Amino acid sequence: MLITFGSFAQQKIHLKSGDLIFQDLDCGPLCDAINAVTQGYGGNKFSHMGMVYLRNDTVYIIEASGKDVHMSTLEAFLGKSKHPHYVGRLKRTYRSLIRRALTYSIHQFGVPYDDQYLYDNGKYYCSELIYDAFKYANNDKPFFELLPMTYKQPGSDTYFPVWKAYFDQLGIPVPEGKPGCNPGGISLSPKLDILGVYSN
Repeated sequence: MLITFGSFAQQKIHLKSGDLIFQDLDCGPLCDAINAVTQGYGGNKFSHMGMVYLRNDTVYIIEASGKDVHMSTLEAFLGKSKHPHYVGRLKRTYRSLIRRALTYSIHQFGVPYDDQYLYDNGKYYCSELIYDAFKYANNDKPFFELLPMTYKQPGSDTYFPVWKAYFDQLGIPVPEGKPGCNPGGISLSPKLDILGVYSN
């Protein structure tokens, strides 16, 4: 099965298992707040990501979204956003990790979505799943990077009101400064090559 993406050089890209797709969701104020404090490849704003899994000539995307970790068709994943989707591929040196990362991710199907955005709490948000999958594949050594998370408006000590209300509703303190990751940060990893962009 041939899946083509318009790349920067207008070359055709064949999606492969283990490729990462970065997405800018229009999910309202929460996504706006995420985008305000995170940067992605080429200055793009990414609020979601998933990993490609080819099975029986069908392209699926493994993702943590909605209620849990699950597998979506490529078409369903792309249909979530009208913004360009960027495709990243591990550099050749690291591609031996892909099989184990996929195996780990598949074993997480049904794990609840991490709506608290806390690392290592038995649940997963999108980039956290990818982080742990490649950590597992890398003999439990970090592969991508965890950084202190911020929920404050840039250049101030004030939380975004939408985040304060969100965590108040969950009944937990805002996890400011706790370790975490985001799609934009992973898209900037020197261990990835950004291959191209698909736009509707």
